[in-house]
Amino acid sequence: MRHLVLTIIGFVLLTSFTETTKKKKTTTTTPIPIHKVEKVNIPFLKKNFVGFKEAVGFKESQGRYRVVNKLGYLGKYQFGKETLKRFRVYNTDYFLKNPELQERTFEAYCKLNKWILRKDIKRSVGKTINGIKITESGILAAAHLSGAGNVKKYLRSNGTIRFNDAFGTSIQSYLKKFAGYDVSNIKANKKPIV
Repeated sequence: MRHLVLTIIGFVLLTSFTETTKKKKTTTTTPIPIHKVEKVNIPFLKKNFVGFKEAVGFKESQGRYRVVNKLGYLGKYQFGKETLKRFRVYNTDYFLKNPELQERTFEAYCKLNKWILRKDIKRSVGKTINGIKITESGILAAAHLSGAGNVKKYLRSNGTIRFNDAFGTSIQSYLKKFAGYDVSNIKANKKPIV
C-alpha cells in the first residue's frame, strides 16, 4: 500500500512540473517555464533569541544534536567536556541523546557569559571595532566560540588581541555573523542552573 501511495505522489509531482503536447500521434514532454511554477515560502528566523540560538546551532553543527566533531566537541552547540562539567553535565552519551538538555545548557551558558561580560557589553555595544558594529548578540556568540575571557581581551584591546579557534574561525567573524539579534530576555546569571 505504501509503495502505491509513493508511486502516486511521484506521478503527481512529475506531471505537475511537465506539460504533454501531441504532434502527429507522438508525445513529447517539455518543461513548464519557471514562471508557471508556484513560489514556495521558505521559513526564516526572526532576530530574537530563538533565531539566535538556531543560527548558532546551525553554524556549529548544522543543527544536529548527536554530532561529535574531530576535536570531541559535542552536540548541536558543540560544547566541550569542561564547559559541560561547569553545568554538572558529566554523561556525554546522555547529553548527546537529549536535545532538551542541550537547549537548556546553551541558554545557561548564554546567561553565564552575559554575566561574565556584563561590563564589556555595557562599554562596547554600539562601538565599531575593525569595521564591525558590536552588538550584545555578537558578543554572546563570540563568547560561545572562544570563551568569555578571549572576548574580553578582544574588546578591551579594541580588536588588537585576536583569537581563532582550532578550525580558524575568528571572534570577529562571530561578532559580525551573529550581530543584531534581540537577546534581552537572557538575564545575566553568575550561577545558572541547567
